[in-house]
Amino acid sequence: MKSLLIFLSLLSSIISLHAQEVEIKGVVLEQGANLSVPYATVVIVDSNSDKPITGTTTNEAGAFNLKVTSTDVYLKISFIGFKTLTFKNLDFTGSVYDLGTVYMEQDAQSLDEVVVRAEVSSTQFKLDRKIFNVGQDIASTGVSALEVLNNVPSVNVDIEGAVSLRGNSGVQILIDGKPSVLADESSNALGTITADMIERVEVITNPSAKYDAEGTAGILNIILKKEDKRGVNGAMSLNTGIPDNHSIGVSLNKRTEKFNLFTQFGGGYRSLPRDNTSENTNFETGSSIISDGTEYRNETFFNLTLGTDYYINDLNVLTLSGNFAYEIEDQPSKTNFSSYDNSTLNSIWFREETTDATNPKWQYELNYKKEFKNNEEHTLLFSALGSFFGKDQESEFTNTTTFGDIVNVDQQTETAFQQADYTFKLDYTNPISEAITIETGVQYLINDVGNDYEVREFDSNEWIINPNLTNDFEYNQKVFGFYGTGSYEGEKWGVKLGLRVEDTKLYTLLANTDEENDQEYTDFFPTVHSSYKINDDFSVQAGYSKRIFRPRLWDLNPFFNIKNNYNIRVGNPNLQPEYTNSYEITGIFKIGKATLNSSVFYLYTTDVVERVSVFQDNVTVTTPVNVGTNGALGFELNGKYSPLNWLTFNGDFNFNYFQRKGEFEEQSFDFNGERWNGRLTSKIALPADFDLEITGQLESDYQTVQSENQGFTFMDLGVRKKILKGKVVVNFAIKDVFESRVYENTILNANNFNTNRSTRGRFYTLGFSYGFGKGEAMTYSGKR
Repeated sequence: MKSLLIFLSLLSSIISLHAQEVEIKGVVLEQGANLSVPYATVVIVDSNSDKPITGTTTNEAGAFNLKVTSTDVYLKISFIGFKTLTFKNLDFTGSVYDLGTVYMEQDAQSLDEVVVRAEVSSTQFKLDRKIFNVGQDIASTGVSALEVLNNVPSVNVDIEGAVSLRGNSGVQILIDGKPSVLADESSNALGTITADMIERVEVITNPSAKYDAEGTAGILNIILKKEDKRGVNGAMSLNTGIPDNHSIGVSLNKRTEKFNLFTQFGGGYRSLPRDNTSENTNFETGSSIISDGTEYRNETFFNLTLGTDYYINDLNVLTLSGNFAYEIEDQPSKTNFSSYDNSTLNSIWFREETTDATNPKWQYELNYKKEFKNNEEHTLLFSALGSFFGKDQESEFTNTTTFGDIVNVDQQTETAFQQADYTFKLDYTNPISEAITIETGVQYLINDVGNDYEVREFDSNEWIINPNLTNDFEYNQKVFGFYGTGSYEGEKWGVKLGLRVEDTKLYTLLANTDEENDQEYTDFFPTVHSSYKINDDFSVQAGYSKRIFRPRLWDLNPFFNIKNNYNIRVGNPNLQPEYTNSYEITGIFKIGKATLNSSVFYLYTTDVVERVSVFQDNVTVTTPVNVGTNGALGFELNGKYSPLNWLTFNGDFNFNYFQRKGEFEEQSFDFNGERWNGRLTSKIALPADFDLEITGQLESDYQTVQSENQGFTFMDLGVRKKILKGKVVVNFAIKDVFESRVYENTILNANNFNTNRSTRGRFYTLGFSYGFGKGEAMTYSGKR
């Protein structure tokens, strides 16, 4: 009660201090379209000095409100591509001055500036996330979502396509805020999303309780473009490259009073060659196996998205959308092997692979959004999402000995994979005052997966099934969660508290051996976020969240990958989830023409999932296991500096110091280590509407429980030419200019030595894009 009285007393004092304030509010719409103008700048200007006193931006609905004590002022509303509005002689006789609805007219002379501003990717900061707006960066021409993610601050993507955040795996990837078959790393589905389909990427290192607790490192939310301009608008892009990287894409949108119809479709072909070398040496016997070769993953892909927003009335919107993608894979490869006994060559052979696969995938979604009359941010949102991914794959491995007497059996594999996911969500948001908002909701997630994997070996002129390598694995997981959050956001200070509860039921079955694994557990996930604005140039944010990483099918399935039968991977059906407590403090600075943000964070993870390798008979078998704990203390720095109108630098630096503690099969994995990476991009505006972009990146060496991973440095560059005031854009880019992006790891202990090295090489890309209607070439990010 005493605390409540103190709070009420402080609140009363604040109210009295602002008793003389006048609130100015209004709504900004686009003239002729009646569409809201979000993020327009609203400024109160002193009439005598013409200097800004205070300001704000419009919300998603185009609404704004701000307070002022001085009456000798005028109001300005501005936004790129629109004529600035100025309001003088304001009436301050009451406590509230309602400007009502005002309309902004497009400024044809400044439309080219809209395109220019959007060409450069930029980062925004919210209470619980960073938002990376994907611009028309030259190096992103024709590339996939994985390459876009690799350009996002704090994010790294390795040569295998594995995504990490601040050096930590266990990242949950969402599409438009929801789980999606397009975000399934194991299916390479992100390869079917190209850069010009993406509006922005949200980096959420400490998600609030509103989000799934899945993903110990955090969440990456990929927001796809969906234009809402009146009339028929769109853009098309055509890309080509060496090695083969060809695609064509079209984005169309038609907006009427009641409907917003949108579609994206395209297709392409890409070849992803990768050079690999490896060495396995047994110190006890003196024998070793050395291999080298090139793997190809040739893909023909098609992608179609259809959807509509139906505006039932001003307060109710129904959205129905669907996505269909289809991939045809061809994976020819050849690996050369040499066998040595005490440094004496005794055999040479090569292993050839022929793999064909088809991957159909589709997704459908129904959304219903209801707004309440008292506040456009008072909403009820229901969504139902279903998705399917299938893989029908056949492979044949043939071995040919050219020297010596080693005989390797020829093999065939056949895979029938099916994954069905269903997500049902209900979210309620209520801003009970200008400063206080509550959120609550429930979610039910179903994952149903089956993988039928058969291995046949050629013996006595016939193909015979190998029962030791063949399995039929079933995986079913159900997660029910509910959450609640409450937030207060004042002019200077804000705080958000939340709690999420999730109940998990997991069932797996290895059908050919009747091995079952049945788990059920309930977890509580608290979250805390806070921010404080010290002044216009300096703000501080802090956050805490608890996260979980649940083992997936590929972690649990005890299958053998026999692409290289001297380096194989095996799943672990007894793998347990890992948990992470994440703490973070971030400072956001503006210093002249530079903006900086720096973060200090600490992650403590238990039951860490590590991939441990066992060496037997010159064969390295790698499997995931739970090994101890990991404490990671890190520092991150992101910045942007524009010393001249034609020159801009963007950079980020990330450093991790970690302490590993654990033991596996009487082997201690206690050690301390560090890992860091840095990236710097310079953008240079040249005469005749040419632009030059150069990006350099460094990755340090780092240690895992068994291996040493080598660092590398690489550079990308690109040139762009704008034609017809940006309606037509031509891009040329070179990825990994010096072919220095090399992934190498080494395992060295008393009994054996194992090293693996992979490289993709240099890539060239050439892109052409054209915008029509009100669409721009490679349509710029954001709604505007």
